Amino acid sequence: MSKQVQRVETLFCHWIGGDYLVVAIRDGKRLFRAKLGLSETSAGPRPTKFRLKDGSSEEPRQPDEFVEIARRADRIRISEQTPPEARTDLQEMFTGYQLEATAVRTCRYCASEGKYSPVTTETAIRDDDDWICRDCARRELERELSYAGNVTSAAKDRLEELMDEVQDLERIVNLLQGDLDPDLTKFDTISATTEDVDPVGVESLDLEPELQKLLEGRFDTLLPVQSLAVENGLFEGEDQLVVSATATGKTLVGELAGIDRVLRGDGKLLFLVPLVALANQTYEDFEDEYGHLVDVTLRVGASRINDDGNRFDPGADVIVGTYEGIDHALRTGKDLGDVGTVVIDEVHTLKEDERGHRLDGLISRLKYYCEQRAARAEGYGGAQWISLSATVGNPKQLAGALEATLIEFEERPVPIERHVTFADGQEKVRVENKLVRREFDTESSKGYRGQTIIFTNSRRRCHEISRKLEYDAAPYHAGLDYKRRKTVERKFGDQELAAVVTTAALAAGVDFPASQVVFDSLAMGIEWLSVQEFHQMLGRAGRPDYHDEGKVYVLVEPDCSYHNSMEMTEDEVAFKLLKGEMESVMTHYDEAAAIEETLANVTVGGKATKRLNDRMLGSVPTKHALGKLIEYGFIEGLEPTPLGRVVTEHFLSPSESFVLLDGIRKGSHPYDLVADIELREEYE
Repeated sequence: MSKQVQRVETLFCHWIGGDYLVVAIRDGKRLFRAKLGLSETSAGPRPTKFRLKDGSSEEPRQPDEFVEIARRADRIRISEQTPPEARTDLQEMFTGYQLEATAVRTCRYCASEGKYSPVTTETAIRDDDDWICRDCARRELERELSYAGNVTSAAKDRLEELMDEVQDLERIVNLLQGDLDPDLTKFDTISATTEDVDPVGVESLDLEPELQKLLEGRFDTLLPVQSLAVENGLFEGEDQLVVSATATGKTLVGELAGIDRVLRGDGKLLFLVPLVALANQTYEDFEDEYGHLVDVTLRVGASRINDDGNRFDPGADVIVGTYEGIDHALRTGKDLGDVGTVVIDEVHTLKEDERGHRLDGLISRLKYYCEQRAARAEGYGGAQWISLSATVGNPKQLAGALEATLIEFEERPVPIERHVTFADGQEKVRVENKLVRREFDTESSKGYRGQTIIFTNSRRRCHEISRKLEYDAAPYHAGLDYKRRKTVERKFGDQELAAVVTTAALAAGVDFPASQVVFDSLAMGIEWLSVQEFHQMLGRAGRPDYHDEGKVYVLVEPDCSYHNSMEMTEDEVAFKLLKGEMESVMTHYDEAAAIEETLANVTVGGKATKRLNDRMLGSVPTKHALGKLIEYGFIEGLEPTPLGRVVTEHFLSPSESFVLLDGIRKGSHPYDLVADIELREEYE
């Protein structure tokens, strides 16, 4: 070998299990690996064993050959991982041959594989009490990730980025096991922002005297978004689309316009929301705030099968209703009286697959109702329309489609820290417990304890999590009765609960003053959240009157999905949502949605059906839809058949109608028929 090896750039020695691994390197390439053994002699430690390694085989060579190679080496390096005693023997041996050897820090994984990989604290990754190169650290991280499941490239890139930043493999592995190291979990901070808006003084408003007095008792000036709405014709009857973050005061915009018009005799207020839970709270809020000035009633579509409307008074001054509740009144021909103001809360619902087309159709039908009413009722001039949303990706386009003035205010009252960590389904509850405890044990500068909203994907999971939390917590979802929901709301408001665990019911705006939002799941039911929904939900974290900042924790289970129809996995979805831009709000129709809304428009508008279809935001093929309705026996001419009337009054899609009809023909029990339909909504 000495004839073949003319020069060696680096001779690298590393202790492995009783012998030294020797590697010769030239031009960045390994020339050979060998095993070296030393023995103590009268002259000091000397080579007594030298074997070339080729895979698992070893070829004995004369120890003197090693000395020859060492003399030809430009430099001799000994790994710092070599034990001190063994390192001393090796250095004494080289010194005996008048050769200089330097101990260097190297990657122990590379050294064990016969690679010379020197590292520094600036370039290496800590692994326990040692340092390894970045390539080996990435390989070790991949090995750990394989235990967690098939982590997507986005999550892997994020973890590698964090590992390079903190230079500590163990901390990243701990993160995979649900550790809450804030330096690692923190993804970003959404800063608090302010816009310079001249506040409108309450005294300057020319409201109906009783409302003016009430408002002056509460505020000196309006908040910025409210001031912008007033300056842009709120009290002159201008239709408006108000887009502003949660807790910036946009709801009061609709309240002031509607109550003022009621008190002036300009028609009643319809305040529309997407969910029963939100309608209940809004109804209570109106009763508390304005009940001494106006009559308030509630209209919800709690059940398709039985909507007795016991609490509904169509003659009331203010009707708080769900979209479905008000639409049901229109579809069944109920008289809503003269409507002076329509407030549509959470108008971004227009983009949702299931609710979007129904809200789009409701807006068209309600506008038609107001127009017909104005044509018949002397002195009634129609309604002012005010749409509210915290999250709209295309506000100008949507305002144009709604024929409304855009009021956009981008202030974020308090900063929000967003965190990401990894945990499997069982580990998530342990992490949530720690987060809830830590938050509730912290008090803000305003004197409020931190409270948490945990979002998950099913009612059953709500109960499971709330039972396992150490501090007082409660489930909250649309399946709870009214009394129980109100008890949860009161206890949370009084700081008697550290957390509520909920499905989508809270995302749409039920007013819990939480400082922290935790995503146990990034799905609602069997569908992944949209960027819109995600921002709406995380916007619940942090209230300016209560908290100094908001916190959001996204708990990600790698390689997880909740239904075989879901194309992505939770870790992939997490970074899509965190980095994603707000989606445009626009309604899209498939055939079933087009048929359902056209049938409702036939029921309400008759010969005006095409006009109602054409004014909707989404594009509806009226001719095709009418043809299908005739084929299905739902209409005759432009009138609903008895079957069609039942279908539209109970918000049945064509497929659901056929399930019922087929069951009736087969003599199925009514409970079985209801179950076949309602099971579709198991996760709502």
